[in-house]
Amino acid sequence: MQNKYVMAIDQGTTSTRAIIFDHSGAIVSSGQVEHEQIFPQAGWVEHNPVEIAENTRVVIGKALSNANINRHQLAAIGITNQRETTFVWDKNTGEPVYNAIVWQDTRTAKIVRELAGDDGLDKYKDICGLGLSTYFSGPKIKWILDNVPGAREKAEAGDLLFGNADTWVLWNLTGGPDGGVHATDVTNASRTMLMDLRKLEWHEQICADMGIPLSMLPKIASSAEIYGYGAKNTLIIDTPIAGILGDQQAATFGQGCFEKGMAKNTYGTGCFMLMNTGTEPVASKNGLLTTLCYQIGNQKPVYALEGSIAVAGSLVQWLRDNLGLIANSAEIQELASSVPDNGGVYFVPAFSGLFAPYWRDDARGAIVGLTRFNNKGHIARAVNEATAFQAAEVVEAMNRDSGVPLTELRVDGGMTRDDMLMQFQADILGVDVVRPEVAETTALGAAYAAGIAVGFWDGEQDVLDNWREGKRWTPNMEPAERERQLRLWKKAVTRTFDWVDDDVR
Repeated sequence: MQNKYVMAIDQGTTSTRAIIFDHSGAIVSSGQVEHEQIFPQAGWVEHNPVEIAENTRVVIGKALSNANINRHQLAAIGITNQRETTFVWDKNTGEPVYNAIVWQDTRTAKIVRELAGDDGLDKYKDICGLGLSTYFSGPKIKWILDNVPGAREKAEAGDLLFGNADTWVLWNLTGGPDGGVHATDVTNASRTMLMDLRKLEWHEQICADMGIPLSMLPKIASSAEIYGYGAKNTLIIDTPIAGILGDQQAATFGQGCFEKGMAKNTYGTGCFMLMNTGTEPVASKNGLLTTLCYQIGNQKPVYALEGSIAVAGSLVQWLRDNLGLIANSAEIQELASSVPDNGGVYFVPAFSGLFAPYWRDDARGAIVGLTRFNNKGHIARAVNEATAFQAAEVVEAMNRDSGVPLTELRVDGGMTRDDMLMQFQADILGVDVVRPEVAETTALGAAYAAGIAVGFWDGEQDVLDNWREGKRWTPNMEPAERERQLRLWKKAVTRTFDWVDDDVR
């Protein structure tokens, strides 16, 4: 056990990171590189797959160098990733046929409506747990095959492969065109709209409806097993890659949410809340998703309800990059704290439509309640509060679906460093908000899955033993004020509906 570590590769929406953890779950070192956000037109969001593959190699080197270790001291590697983002590439050359279409992208709205037809957006929900939406991978694959010259012919000839970011990273690290492993885990497969939730197999009819050849799809594996080994041309040659979890499931795992009813919320590019529902899938009646939470080896899969929010940290990034109101993301707290309240301003960031619990791809962002009194501090505060309001609506839906009111929310992700936001989150929820000592629970969850697979950790109990409370925020807002704020927020949300039509994109 001595001098042995586990590395997690976290391929996220804005950057790729490699983090090395020791047996106690503490961070030893890390490496991080951001990648370009590509916006070809309104509603379209893309990433360059080649840039991501190259950045993955770079961050592995950085993390090993910063820890002053080499691959021989790594017990295993886990992968966690932005989910739903769709990569399609030529298996013979490794060349992508198109940029990766990011989960936030809304170009498939027409495809989604055509697939729904008279059956409606819940057409496949009983099978895959998901309503038809631009969010998921299946319609994005169809768009690529329908719109990239020669792609459908290559796919039908068996020459193209599909994967979310986990599969792309795994395939490249294990050899690429020279024997690369083409696999995914159940959590990522459950985000494609193509997998039967109960059988954990690709659903032939849904694939046929979307015109997706089964030969494109990766093998579905558990979240903790050895998928393959680092290739000869990498710094991790012969190191087992043994854990894969979609980023939100990885955070749930890293937070030790192993008991039915436990929930966590991750504040990253988007905001994602998951509640463990046990070994049986639970259908939502309140706009949530039914998804895989994790599966350890041959054990029974564990399911979750999820509330997905498209825009959270990316709204702060927008305030920085598009408006220039702050020079770096950390300044949002200072600017937002320069005013005592939001001054009546509410910001609904429906940049990619609205996800849970509304699922409105016709919505677009709106700032409401502006008067001459307002200044940039009020805008910044409304930006921060938008994330908390959206999370509060997801908690409402979870409470209704589960029948058990949430009593405490575990939180993680970069935005939890913002004390103003976390205090407002506790205030608007009316329950305690708790951050662990190690807030990088997404990467940590993937590391745990990989380490459990190779015996570095014994199992879930080791995860629980390592978890420690870092900071707690307790609500101090009066119930009447909480109700008023939520009422005005929901009123603001309705102002974003029905914006997109045939003339407005």
